[in-house]
Amino acid sequence: MATAAATLPLVHPPVPKPATLQLHALPPRTRLHPKTHPRPLPLLFLLPRRRRGGPIAASPTATPSSTSASSSPYYEAREAEAAVAELLSESGASPADAAAIAARAPAYAAMLADGVRELDELGLWASWSSGAGARAGRGGAVEMDMGSLGFRRKVYLMGRSRRDHGVVPLLESVGVRLSSAKLIAPYVAAAGLPVLIDRVKFLKEILFSSSDYATIIGRNAKRMMTHLSIPADDALQSTLSFFEKMEARYGGVSMLGHGDMSFPYLIESFPMLLLCSEDNHLKPLIDFLEYIGIPKPRTSSVLLLFPPIILSDIENDIKPRIHEWEKAGIEQEYIGRMLLKYPWILSTGVIENYRRILSFFNRKKISGTVLGIAAKSWPHILGCSTKRMNSILELFDDLGISKKMVVPVITSSPQLLLRRPNEFLQIVFFFSEMGFDKETVGKILCRSPEIFASNVESTLKKKIDFLVDFGVSKHHLPRIIRKYPEILLLDINHTLLPRMNYLLEVGLSKKDVRSMIFRFSPLLGYSIELVMKPKLEFLLRSMKKPLKAVVEYPRYFSYSLEGKIKPRFRVLQSKNIEYSLTDMLAKNDELFAEEYLGTGGLLQKPLP
Repeated sequence: MATAAATLPLVHPPVPKPATLQLHALPPRTRLHPKTHPRPLPLLFLLPRRRRGGPIAASPTATPSSTSASSSPYYEAREAEAAVAELLSESGASPADAAAIAARAPAYAAMLADGVRELDELGLWASWSSGAGARAGRGGAVEMDMGSLGFRRKVYLMGRSRRDHGVVPLLESVGVRLSSAKLIAPYVAAAGLPVLIDRVKFLKEILFSSSDYATIIGRNAKRMMTHLSIPADDALQSTLSFFEKMEARYGGVSMLGHGDMSFPYLIESFPMLLLCSEDNHLKPLIDFLEYIGIPKPRTSSVLLLFPPIILSDIENDIKPRIHEWEKAGIEQEYIGRMLLKYPWILSTGVIENYRRILSFFNRKKISGTVLGIAAKSWPHILGCSTKRMNSILELFDDLGISKKMVVPVITSSPQLLLRRPNEFLQIVFFFSEMGFDKETVGKILCRSPEIFASNVESTLKKKIDFLVDFGVSKHHLPRIIRKYPEILLLDINHTLLPRMNYLLEVGLSKKDVRSMIFRFSPLLGYSIELVMKPKLEFLLRSMKKPLKAVVEYPRYFSYSLEGKIKPRFRVLQSKNIEYSLTDMLAKNDELFAEEYLGTGGLLQKPLP
């Protein structure tokens, strides 16, 4: 027992009230040495070898009882499974649960069957009966004539002698490795098999009942791991160890929201979850999370990304940490949203790092309010070290970004604080290659900081290649980007291509569209249904202007249809004045009124 306890990761002796487990008391993961604890073989190799398309092959050695017609290997496998089901029923499982668990625990049944075959082969039943077998009989009475017993009875007695009360096959049935199941079972068996079966079902229900958010959970897990740059406390370390186990498997942490893949590793990493009472702990926890703004379908997003929350006491652990954020000026409604994005805000290590970041901001003469705003939208920055943040702020300074302009950059794109210096410099180099000097790059950063959080290869160069393929001259690209850097963030398939196709469909040539992009690059950011189509229809039907008019003055699409285009058109129409779109729209209100209304006042409202 001492040996098992020493090698079991993250387990403790059973506690009377698992709901009061302290988050900070979770020990770090114990790493098993590959030489002393080799990885177990897949379950397939634990069963007798099977011929392709045929029954299970016979074992190399056979006793008289195993060579009889009624003791074929296939028969023995079925008998072993039935014996396990009997053991489970005896421990309190319903017939349906017992049959289902036994069918999903082949390694456990094979282990018992191999033990029976070994004793048959060596003729050691007498010794077994006086030792381990003495624990298998009812009330101490043991059937001594083991040779006369059938194979199922022998497997049954072998299973009883292990005294795991059906917990090991239960754990294997949910995907836990047999070696890990044997280590975990002694610590949770006291709860009783019926209770554990119901608890496993309940945990699966709250963690994996909805697959709608599985992709989001996996993506966020990857992001949280990537951007953590502070020392991990015990709770974070145990979570990271759990994520590392997932990463070692096919799909990695992207499969975190899929129960068949992640639940076994969750139980291996946090076996004490099986001691959390549904009524006294788990249900109140779900209700509390819902109270602070976590919808029930999204509960799994929080619990899977930070499982130690499940082991935390609401009054002694969770509420005091939420109060820390309230003292920092974060309203409770935002705390719920932050938890969905970054459950690690309930880690003591992250709370302590917030204080360090706040002190760092004060030294940089940046208001603590700025940190609060940034953390609400990107709470991942709370797991970022001040050293990394400082390296980014130094790069801002190198581009000529004043302290006054740093504030809107941080509040609009706080994720920039998570960037590694080399990632940020790749963006700077990208613009330098296009011929921009540092001052211009700094202006682009202030205008569209999201660009500096993107990827050069998959985002920026991809947009440049698309424009060039459309026929836009490389010589014109710097002007286009200088006027509208946001074009580098527009989605090709959902934004750029549909707008270009619309302009082509209404009768413009590729050359016309390229000219319009060069003259007024924000054109490609306007909605087709809300902006382009209604304004173009008014131009052609009401104003009776040719389509070429927008080629000469594409800025036409930037003006309000109701607030500027229609009122000025009516003024000019009433006076029978010939005009171009430039004459009509390029002047401000004062100049337009002075020239066409004969007054220096503003054009207050549209003419009837």
